[in-house]
Amino acid sequence: MRSSRPFLLALVTCAAACAGTQPSAPVSSPPASPVRITLVGLNDFHGQVEPHRARLADGRTVEEGGAATLAAYVARLREDNPGGVLLLDGGDLFQGTLASNLTEGAIVVDVYNHLGFTAAAIGNHEFDYGPVGPAPMASGSGEDPLGALKARVKQARFPFLSANLRDATTGKTPAWLGNDGTHIVVVKGLRVGVLGLTTESTPSVTNPANVASLRFAPLASSALEASRSLRERGADVVVAVAHAGGQCSDMRNPRDTSSCDRGDAEILDMLAALPPGTLDAVVAGHTHQTMGHFFDGVPIIETTGQARSLGVVELFVDPVRRRVDPSLTRIQAAIPLCTQVEATHGGCDARRLRERAEVKLAPAVFLGTPMQPDAEVTRLLAPTLAEVDASQGRASGVSCASPLARGFTEEGALGNLIADALREAAGADAAVMNPGGIRADLPGGTLSFGHVYQALPFDNTVAVLTLTGTELRHLLELAHGVERGAVFAVSGLELTLARCPGPGRLQGVTLEGGKPLVPEQRYRVAVPDFLARGGDGVDGVTRPLPPERTELSPVRGMDLRQALISYGRSHGGVLPTPALGRVRYSGVAQVCPTASR
Repeated sequence: MRSSRPFLLALVTCAAACAGTQPSAPVSSPPASPVRITLVGLNDFHGQVEPHRARLADGRTVEEGGAATLAAYVARLREDNPGGVLLLDGGDLFQGTLASNLTEGAIVVDVYNHLGFTAAAIGNHEFDYGPVGPAPMASGSGEDPLGALKARVKQARFPFLSANLRDATTGKTPAWLGNDGTHIVVVKGLRVGVLGLTTESTPSVTNPANVASLRFAPLASSALEASRSLRERGADVVVAVAHAGGQCSDMRNPRDTSSCDRGDAEILDMLAALPPGTLDAVVAGHTHQTMGHFFDGVPIIETTGQARSLGVVELFVDPVRRRVDPSLTRIQAAIPLCTQVEATHGGCDARRLRERAEVKLAPAVFLGTPMQPDAEVTRLLAPTLAEVDASQGRASGVSCASPLARGFTEEGALGNLIADALREAAGADAAVMNPGGIRADLPGGTLSFGHVYQALPFDNTVAVLTLTGTELRHLLELAHGVERGAVFAVSGLELTLARCPGPGRLQGVTLEGGKPLVPEQRYRVAVPDFLARGGDGVDGVTRPLPPERTELSPVRGMDLRQALISYGRSHGGVLPTPALGRVRYSGVAQVCPTASR
């Protein structure tokens, strides 16, 4: 038998050697990289499926925005972050273009379905269409004042969200919405919760009759409740899409909010009332003003709307803690949607470029790639746009003596003209026109129906209120006593306003020529039916009026477009250019916070 001594010797030697060796430290794996989530935000699309076009001084045409160009930018962002992009909308998808209005928003939902939107907030103008069909509001018990919106909700392959929308009877989220105002989507293994919000002022900025069955709860408490619900259901990230906004004039430093207007900033008021950690980002809307800032650490984006630009927030999430790392968050505010840009300064804002004597255009490049309109979206839009072209091209039978600007925070010639047209149509003593109902200027020369429609896209009709002098003054006080700074157009009246917006702005009102209003005398005042129903915050006057002093049936069957065309025809086929000066200001010039829409 062989000796085992060599084996034992080797074993002892090995043991001795091993005894002098320290155990090696475990190999540590590098920390996992943060997960990048790209939030792409739009707001106030307002049916702008076509690009904005303007003819330059040399005859060339420049285009800005539109659905096909939007699609190209979204595709490039998805290439840049595959599987990590959420496409979100801050509300007001509909209303404002013939393409949208002819289809009651259906063409917009077709585009959004094609682009693969994640979610959209419900904006105030989503309620404008009323029942399905041409009537802007229900006229009988068989018509649903929410019918058109319900049809779009059913058509959409993405959720419409509003966590503060309530049924007036039950106090709960309306069943037709199909959700509780929130939505969860899985992105790169993370659960991202989205909650929607709708401006509390909706009853005064849409036809009040269409939302009579609804209530709009406070934004902050609704957002807090919805965020807690999403977190409890496992959301790692919570984002709000809110049809509520603000305005910041300086975009150079996203962490400097000193230029942000706090006077009419519903979304900033909400953020200030929320506990830290409630929201990780906000896509805002409604005010049509640019924001790309951090408020109390929360990134918020908003654009001027109408598909001229988009905003981007990039969130980086710790894959272990499954929480956003705020130090890494990046904002790109208001990226212009162009296929050609001005070569020196960039951008394709037609409103600015057409004023220049010489413009050098170059191809637009985004994330290293030249941008071209998406061919599939172009084909998708073709049938609707053919119908639009046929409608827009119809002759209106009138022309403008000169170009007419609409104004909003100041008196405008077009507003004065429309007020004159309302007054004449109704044979009234005076007329008041809300500036938010006028959406575009009128060019000089021959007008097509399309020109008139772009200026007056809402299907408002001519109504008449019989008001005492005291009531008329109070109506104008309510109209001008808000922070937005809107200046209402008048006919047969002269106004004196304080220079800065806010309560008490109306300083005086007289009849034309300075003749005083008699407090107890009754005056017939022509207005859009939107105002007669209490829109723009004047319900404090219109609600208490007895029915016999409110004529809501369209005067002579006219909507505002028909009233304007009729006015032109009664003046020899030419719309006159009314002089300015119906609005005066009291006090010395001073710097006021910029009013927002």
